[in-house]
Amino acid sequence: MEVYAYACAVTIETPSALRRTTAEFVGSGALTAIVVGSGIAASGLSDDTGIQLLINAIATTFGLFVLITVFAPISGAHFNPLVTAADAVFGHRSSRDVLPYMAAQIVGCIAGSLLANIMFDRPAVALSSTDRITPGHLVAEAVATAGLIFVIFALARTGRSHFAAGAVSTYIGAAYFFTSSTSFANPAITIGRMFTDTFAGIAPGSAGWFVGAQIAGAALGCAGVLLLTSRARTAVA
Repeated sequence: MEVYAYACAVTIETPSALRRTTAEFVGSGALTAIVVGSGIAASGLSDDTGIQLLINAIATTFGLFVLITVFAPISGAHFNPLVTAADAVFGHRSSRDVLPYMAAQIVGCIAGSLLANIMFDRPAVALSSTDRITPGHLVAEAVATAGLIFVIFALARTGRSHFAAGAVSTYIGAAYFFTSSTSFANPAITIGRMFTDTFAGIAPGSAGWFVGAQIAGAALGCAGVLLLTSRARTAVA
């Protein structure tokens, strides 16, 4: 979710490749810790599934807003391999960043899940037993991912990336409720959530199907961006 700064009198040094990749690792880890940790906390605070999901969604919305705001100037605040891939496809990101970003995101999401487990006195590694495979869940993941890609890059191509933190975080918060899958919309966090047998977990047998649906959704989102938007004419730095 690349955020572009308009040229101004202040010159901002471009972060090194190491800093950008490290930012993706830390941001992805923090996002997963927020998702998993708030899910564990929610299940301890209430027996009502709706309230648990509401707590999880609110924490994720707020946390994602903060993480995008903080890390966007450093790495673009992708935290998602499909966002990185789309960023390269649209010419906003060097292809040299793609594989390091994806590796950092996946490892970061696994680390974030383990951290959340430890913070709540759970086993550091516990493979999830939550099976999420249904046709509806897979359609929901495709829809959620398509919407996420469209939101990010429609804003980027129309020169409004400064709205990304608010738009992306609130979209994800809403998608917790309007999709049956609760909107993972991210292969890295899907992999990370395999390592927690808690409220936010997903069984390894379901994860591959989710990732496939997410890839299909990302392709649809990119097609929608190309069909409905054009590059902004305003020069950006």
